[in-house]
Amino acid sequence: MNKSFVLETKDYRNLLLKETTIIDVRAPIEFAAGAIPGAINLPLLSDIERQQIGTHYRQGGRKAAIKLGADLVQGSLREKRVKAWAELLREKPRAVICCARGGLRSQISQQWLAEKKISCPRVAGGNKAIRNYLLRFLMDFCAIGSFTILSGMTGTGKTALIKQLKNAVDLEGAANHKGSSFGRPIDEQPSQIDFENRIAVDMLAISSRNKFRSIILEDESRMIGACQIPPYLKDKMQNNPVAVIEMPFEDRIERLWTEYIVERYRKTSELYHDECDARFSNYLKDSLLRIKKRLGGTRAKKIFDLMQSAILRQQHDGFASHRTWLAELTRDYYDPMYAYQLKAKKQSVVYRGNFYEVRDWLNQNTKDCDDQRSEISQELMPS
Repeated sequence: MNKSFVLETKDYRNLLLKETTIIDVRAPIEFAAGAIPGAINLPLLSDIERQQIGTHYRQGGRKAAIKLGADLVQGSLREKRVKAWAELLREKPRAVICCARGGLRSQISQQWLAEKKISCPRVAGGNKAIRNYLLRFLMDFCAIGSFTILSGMTGTGKTALIKQLKNAVDLEGAANHKGSSFGRPIDEQPSQIDFENRIAVDMLAISSRNKFRSIILEDESRMIGACQIPPYLKDKMQNNPVAVIEMPFEDRIERLWTEYIVERYRKTSELYHDECDARFSNYLKDSLLRIKKRLGGTRAKKIFDLMQSAILRQQHDGFASHRTWLAELTRDYYDPMYAYQLKAKKQSVVYRGNFYEVRDWLNQNTKDCDDQRSEISQELMPS
């Protein structure tokens, strides 16, 4: 096979930074466990076929497994799978083929396309090699790179600000979770592998631009829902300068009400029109139940009663009553917890201000185009 049709390790950086579409020919069960951002699963083998071939390989060896694969995927089934790859390549002509380790599956897929006069590069080392590349970059950045941490009480708009900054990585966005009991998504969270890959690609993109002294991250707990911030990244986050957004209590409650009540109900209605009220009610009650032990029985019951009353009245008062229990929960639970965490970071706080003041400060104090930053950026590029 022509070597120009194989992407080597030196090509990974451009592949990732250009957000190249990856035709991931692994089985669906492998893809679900984690994939490279930009990958689309168009498998060479189904889960069952992969399992059968794996059993055959263990019992009869490589040749027997290859023969079974050829027997299982032939005729119209083979044509169907090649057609799916070809259709994607017509839409995304720069797409590449990738399997688990850059072995037989990507080679066979590439060959079948070539027989149809369709050229498509494959990735040497496959999904495993690209993931190792990303993890190595992430660990290297944590060793010699710099972060600025964005903190503040709940409802101050930290995530909204993160989304506005060009040198910020949205950890909650990568985890598809807002970080609190009430922050669970309507759909599923990504796998741990997908979460880590997304963070690494985002940091690689920022670092490659050579414009920033540091990457901005939101102050997060170790776990964002079911996704864990890698320990070496979490450790690095503990010892960096902190900028704190300050906002009046009433304004914070309004933000929380808009996000967790109005917007959540709207999204639930779009997905589950006939079941919207029941699903929204269950989401609120289940979220409160998750922190009941930490609230204590008396406080939990008081907030639950206020919540239940708001649920019953929401269609008559435009959801306004939900502000009452949100204020109670924020004042008695979230604020003391956040205040304690901020007190522990007191020595690291370098700036405090309102939303716009912090935004301007971050824009002015985390950018750097000097030669030293450029050298660091080059050092961080895995070879």
